Formats: sequence, C-alpha cells, structure tokens
Amino acid sequence: MSRGSIFRRVMGAEFGRLHPELRRRFSVGLESGEACTGTGVMDRIWHGRRVVRPFLALGATRNILVPRQGRDVPFVIENVPYADSFGRETVSFVRTFHLPDGPGRFDAQMVTAPEGDRILDYLGTHQHLASDLHLTAGAGGELVIRSGEHRFREGPVDVRVPAVIGGDAEVRESFDENTGRFLIRVRVVNRYVGPLFGYEGSFTAEYADVSRRGVRPGLRPVREEARA
Repeated sequence: MSRGSIFRRVMGAEFGRLHPELRRRFSVGLESGEACTGTGVMDRIWHGRRVVRPFLALGATRNILVPRQGRDVPFVIENVPYADSFGRETVSFVRTFHLPDGPGRFDAQMVTAPEGDRILDYLGTHQHLASDLHLTAGAGGELVIRSGEHRFREGPVDVRVPAVIGGDAEVRESFDENTGRFLIRVRVVNRYVGPLFGYEGSFTAEYADVSRRGVRPGLRPVREEARA
C-alpha cells in the first residue's frame, strides 16, 4: 500500500490542496525514489538587531542559520531522501548561500515525528536542536510551515528551549506559474526581541533518481540524534 512521502503522510488529505508543482516537490522520498535540487537567487537575506548577531554567529559554526546579510545571493537547496542510522526515512534540507565573502550553509534533516502528526526538524551538523514543524496548505495552494516546540540535546542534556531565547519560524513556499519558479519566504522571530533572521527569493527545481545520484559526501550530519 502506498504511503507517500513524509510530508504527504503528515498532511493527509490537505496535501492534495497544494499546487501540483509543490505536491511533486514535497513527494521526494524513498518511495518516489526522487531527490530535488533547487537553484535560484535569494533577493534578500537579513538578520535582526545587533543583539542577535552573536547567537547567529554561534549557530553558524554548526550550519544553523546564517549571520550574514546580502541581496541577490545565488543559492542551492538539496532535498535528498535516505534512511538515517536509526532506520528513519529522512529528507535533507541543506541550503547553501553563495555570499560574496564565502558560502554559508543552513542544514536541516526532516523525519516524521513518532506520533505521525508533524515533522521533526533536526538542525545543524550535529542535530543538537530539534523543532516540531506543522504543515498546512494555504488558500492559494502554497505550503505554510510553522515551528512549534524546540529542544536542545547534547549528551545527557535534553531540555526545551525557553521562549525567551527561542525563535518562531514561518516558511511559505508557493509556485509562480507565470515565471515557472518556486517562491520562498522564511522568517524567524523571537517574541521578546523581535525578528531574528530570514530570507526570500525564488528558484527552479530539478529532479534526479536517488539510486543513481546517491547521497553526496557532506550532505548528511556529522552526528544523528535518536531522541524525538
């Protein structure tokens, strides 16, 4: 029996409300056997007030967020499905921003939460941060992703990230039929400090057979976290 991608399973019937191009893009998985590479330009990458910059710079050491700003920045997003070391179907969301002073990476690996009602998003090269993601279809067929609880894991440490230092993320991805491009907007906000980080731009997508392409070296995290 067909189960579809991790995104289809989490969204259920609502997956069918997405634009057809978004349905294909978020059907990447072990069952489809396809990976997706998006190539495009970020019109703008921004971050918030000066006080947030040290936290962004710290996160950047593990490929979490990007502390630099820029306009008209070329970028690539790699969505490749694989089974992680715990046997879970995983889809990479590795974004590389080609900034003038060198590339910046924002890594995430997504799996289905054990309850099956949301996506679990592991961030960074060592998966120290994990966020709950809730997916819905917008009125125009766009995909809307909102973050929920964030957790930090390191050795025996397993704590919920308090709201005072955490960020609420919203991602909106749509497809423009006039240009044939996907539109993406990401915004991360702290409820006390205000806007932390975000980007917006557009890209085209190409699909490849995973069995032929495989998972390139450096795409998977250095460390994988078993805790959900």
